[in-house]
Amino acid sequence: MKENPFPHFAAPRSHSAKRTSILEAAARVFCQEGFGGANIDLIAAEAGVSRQTVYNHHGDKDNLFLAVVKDITDRMNAGLFATLATFPDHPKDLEAELVAFAIRLNQNCICNRDGKFLRKLIQTEGERYPELFATWRDEGPLKTWSALAARFARLAHTGLLEVEDPDLAARQFLALINADLQVALLLGETPTEAEMETSARNAVRTFLRAYRPRVEAAKPASATA
Repeated sequence: MKENPFPHFAAPRSHSAKRTSILEAAARVFCQEGFGGANIDLIAAEAGVSRQTVYNHHGDKDNLFLAVVKDITDRMNAGLFATLATFPDHPKDLEAELVAFAIRLNQNCICNRDGKFLRKLIQTEGERYPELFATWRDEGPLKTWSALAARFARLAHTGLLEVEDPDLAARQFLALINADLQVALLLGETPTEAEMETSARNAVRTFLRAYRPRVEAAKPASATA
């Protein structure tokens, strides 16, 4: 690689690098200031680009917000589906393997940086600007529930679970695995590994009490000969 003859001048950033910088800066500003309080000048300054560069990439604040939500959702989906690939389809110890899977879901998808950003945006802007999250609903939770439901349906087919409504089971599983973490997540804190493990164990035990197949009680012997 040729050495830069002017090392005190930074090399110009590529189009994709500028786009990434704008989206990351916008996510931080929207989280800190809210949609109403954020403006293009503030985002441009945070990203280290000109105001016009932001407009060239995204047009206006609405489109930039949508791009931020889509970018975070795409990254979260990538992590989610990579984690779903580790779902215990043929478990030797269903409870232990579901606990390990739940911990991975929390670590990789719910309690990570993107999960924190998205949660903050939804909490602050979801009620005021529901239309801005329409794509997220379709591309995020709905896809997640459907993919997880299919895996629970397969476990039910093999007799390891007793599930009448796989979609409901998927929603309940996701709600349970971070139920003990809700206060920390609402406060913007990152749960510890020990807290995530405890939450996962509590969730899976509760889930299996509802969905593990019932063993029929032995019928009493007939009193008559």
